[in-house]
Amino acid sequence: MMRAYCRFYQVNPSDDDLLGMSRSLLADPSGMGVQLMARNHSVAVVGFATLVWTWSTLSASLIGIMNDLFVVPEARGLGVADELIAACCAQCRARGATVLSWQTAKDNHRAQAVYDRMGAEREEWLDYILPM
Repeated sequence: MMRAYCRFYQVNPSDDDLLGMSRSLLADPSGMGVQLMARNHSVAVVGFATLVWTWSTLSASLIGIMNDLFVVPEARGLGVADELIAACCAQCRARGATVLSWQTAKDNHRAQAVYDRMGAEREEWLDYILPM
């Protein structure tokens, strides 16, 4: 499923790197973050969200960042994304985080429609990355 997510965004991390990241998140959910999975009635995984923690100086509080959200194509439109976002919100509340933040591709209009419907607010920040 993570490989499908990477293909969706046209990136190709190694299988070892993906497996290592997943193992770290699953092994220590009280640490840097947690990986949440959604299953269908057949118990097959149909989506996942990766939630990480950081501090925000601007709000002087802990915040959650939903770094990944992916639902397999055949499960889209069934409320899986809503359930994963709700689970991320529950994790944030349990941890005392004041905000759940995330980003999406500018052309991912289907996802943006979900976020808008849920009442999420669009921000005006620009994203930068500096590869290491």
